[in-house]
Amino acid sequence: MMAIKLDKVNNAHSPRSDNAFVHHAEAVWTHRQTYGSPGFRGLFTSYYVTLCATFSALGGMLFGYDQGVVSVILVMPQFLARYGRVSEMASGAGFWKGLLTAMIELGALIGAFNQGWVADKISRKYSIVVAVCIFIVGSILQTASFNYSMLVVARLIGGIGIGMLSMVVPLYISEISPPEIRGALLVLEEFSIVSGIVIAFWITYGTQYMVGEWAWRLPFLLQIIPGVVLGIGIFFLPFSPRWLVSKGRNDEALASLSKLRQLPASDSRVRQEWYDIRAEIAFHQEASASRHPHLQDKSAISRVKLELASWSDCFRRGCWRRTHVGVGLMFFQQFVGINALIYYSPTLFQTMGLNHSMQLIMSGVLNITQLVGVSTSIWTMDRFGRRPLLLWGSLFMTISHIIIAVLVGKFSRNWPTHRTEGWVSVAFLLFYMLSFGASWGPVPWALPSEIFPSSLRAKGVALSTCSNWFNNFIIGLITPPLVQNTGFGAYAFFAVFCLLSLVWSFFFVPETNGRTLEQMDHVFKDIISEQEEARRAAIEDEIVGTEIVGSPPREAELPRLNP
Repeated sequence: MMAIKLDKVNNAHSPRSDNAFVHHAEAVWTHRQTYGSPGFRGLFTSYYVTLCATFSALGGMLFGYDQGVVSVILVMPQFLARYGRVSEMASGAGFWKGLLTAMIELGALIGAFNQGWVADKISRKYSIVVAVCIFIVGSILQTASFNYSMLVVARLIGGIGIGMLSMVVPLYISEISPPEIRGALLVLEEFSIVSGIVIAFWITYGTQYMVGEWAWRLPFLLQIIPGVVLGIGIFFLPFSPRWLVSKGRNDEALASLSKLRQLPASDSRVRQEWYDIRAEIAFHQEASASRHPHLQDKSAISRVKLELASWSDCFRRGCWRRTHVGVGLMFFQQFVGINALIYYSPTLFQTMGLNHSMQLIMSGVLNITQLVGVSTSIWTMDRFGRRPLLLWGSLFMTISHIIIAVLVGKFSRNWPTHRTEGWVSVAFLLFYMLSFGASWGPVPWALPSEIFPSSLRAKGVALSTCSNWFNNFIIGLITPPLVQNTGFGAYAFFAVFCLLSLVWSFFFVPETNGRTLEQMDHVFKDIISEQEEARRAAIEDEIVGTEIVGSPPREAELPRLNP
């Protein structure tokens, strides 16, 4: 069954075929035949792309594992015996502990920024391989480290690999996914991150009972295994069809799309998606050429200048709103307090009056609670949309932080006589983790890879991911002294940012649920002139026309964008 035509209200322009290009911001299932059911049920219909996304999400597990492994290692006597400067008794321990945990964020910031041009140059698929190789080198050096300086450098190198993976994996998943299940598939990234945190925590919880330094070296060594599996297995996954089209490899893109959808290339839905991709990429490539006409001579210096200019395009009309949303989401994801709780949860539980053993156990329970929350978003992301999850998540996290701040501030001086209040604080901390896992955990990883135009998608996602890692770095530095010196003030601090995230999301974050990547111009209202609308429609007519035998494109009718 061919996709139905849009009426004039939706401004469809398809005079040469029955294919309907999308000229509005409504969900795709309102006007087209989809590949399957939206949301969770659709994962089983589109089983091949689900498998591809699940496997590539191993990159998220590496990220999560490296985060989770630190929380227990930092309090291991075997680790503190070698790295005494991070011990509670050492002078300036808060700074040295913060530097050690924050170094991986600094490396990730470097990795995420550079992955933008790497993913555009060598493909999303092969850039994952590069990232894995760097990560493995860092893991080996962490395992073999013999002094504090070497461990810090090793975590910096490992962080570069993790940053590259955290940027490109959601990008790859987004570009291979059909719109009706893209949200559920992008949740797999966050699900893998939290799974990695949980696995790392319980591995280190077990190895702490080993005698000698292998108690902390073994967890560092084990993270190499999923890295090797991902690095080898990624060669068997298809290229992103959108990356192939951006390189002019249209026939290969159609073959990749056909394989991902497990449908013949002649299927009307596959061809419609192929047309959409080609039209959107052609439009933005022409817009870039109009914006930078003096850099189109293909010389080496012009290519370098065009690469630099394309970064600045992320902050210009047609993209700056998207950059604001992507960077803002990642900022608030960190400043609502999540990684502060993951890294320093044993210390935070100590402020609530729990003994050492119970501190570690509850930290593990905390991570499992977050995993439960993330699991729900596999269904809710495509069922309710991104915006509702963000808004309700912000509200629930604000309430949790305020209640905890009050209880800690009022009773922390004498927890033994206020055990009930201590456990109420723990309960709201678990509720916070559940709320975060269901909302601000998955959504900020999903949205940036959806919203940017094809020509700037890798760079836009890179900027968003850099925001995550930069703010993660800041959180890693400020949390130890914040917890040490203010107690309940840490929770009050994060409560303020949870409330700000609610207000910001309400006013600035649009809904992308069910929209194709090629619809985002309309979601963000970035095509605002009649000239742009006419040019895009003409490109669509040209693309469809070249697919019809004996019907060449009408070049004389194609309006051009002014520089």
